[in-house]
Amino acid sequence: MNQPARITVVGGGSWATAIIKILSEGNNHIRWWLRSQRDATHIKKFHHNPSYLSDVQISPRKVRVCTKIKDALTASEFIILAVPAAFVSDALQGVKPEQLAGKSIISAIKGMIPEKNQLITDWAEQAFDVPSGRIGVIAGPCHAEEVALEKQSYLTIASQNLEFASEVAQFLNGRFVQTSPLDDIYGVEYCAVMKNIIALACGITHGLGYGDNFQAVLVSNAMQEIRRFVDKVYPMQRDLSASAYLGDLLVTAYSPFSRNRTFGHLIGRGYSVQSAQMEMNMIAEGYYAVKSIHEINRHHGVLMPIMEMVYTVLYEKTSPVVATNALKAVLK
Repeated sequence: MNQPARITVVGGGSWATAIIKILSEGNNHIRWWLRSQRDATHIKKFHHNPSYLSDVQISPRKVRVCTKIKDALTASEFIILAVPAAFVSDALQGVKPEQLAGKSIISAIKGMIPEKNQLITDWAEQAFDVPSGRIGVIAGPCHAEEVALEKQSYLTIASQNLEFASEVAQFLNGRFVQTSPLDDIYGVEYCAVMKNIIALACGITHGLGYGDNFQAVLVSNAMQEIRRFVDKVYPMQRDLSASAYLGDLLVTAYSPFSRNRTFGHLIGRGYSVQSAQMEMNMIAEGYYAVKSIHEINRHHGVLMPIMEMVYTVLYEKTSPVVATNALKAVLK
């Protein structure tokens, strides 16, 4: 890309802050929309996000901070969405399709629109008339906390338009982040959603005292569930052992940085859903996603006992002990 990319990042959380850091490494013009006026004012004055990844330094020369969404979108050609799926509609409230004409949307959200049970890319295409060839997703095993520490990381940019995916991959590639394009946007997006649910299951069972042996079996069976589901809803030739699929599942299932694993652990320890949500300062996307996947699967009937275990614990208030005992009987 010869000219600097003009990019807006929507969101003020840890992953949005990490993306700002990644983009700031390159020759990009960046606008950053945050809902919080307090955080925006602090960033302008002190050049770091006071609420998330506060050690990350924000360059005022490269990053323009905004709290009005229309101002943030006006001059940019690429819009990166990095807010929890449950709040993305609110973040873009008042934005008209014509205001996004000629722009591209990249989702860094690993969740689904609650109630609508809709992938972020499908929602963006329908809500804003953005062509599917100018929509992509950022995926892969990449925790925001490790980006802040400049640990070597890998991202996959998926789109139906491989040329567009390559374009986005180019401006995200950098000193400590390596990127690659892929054309399996729906497979990548569904896997990103479902790995959060599996991390909840891992957290729940860990909270109950199960060890590494059980978790290895749990994750192995979970990968089979994911394969059955994505092959049913979006069949195509894909290698689910690639980092965008299996790698993302592994890091979310095992890492102490995983908010979904942490949320599940609290549930396994006996916290109610409400208490666990209050304990955490971040959204666990898997909580909303498991309801969406459960409802989608009513139409497909794919065998997914791990997903159903998480659903019954979180939404039907089944005891984690009872639900896990039932799950143990079907794992292999």
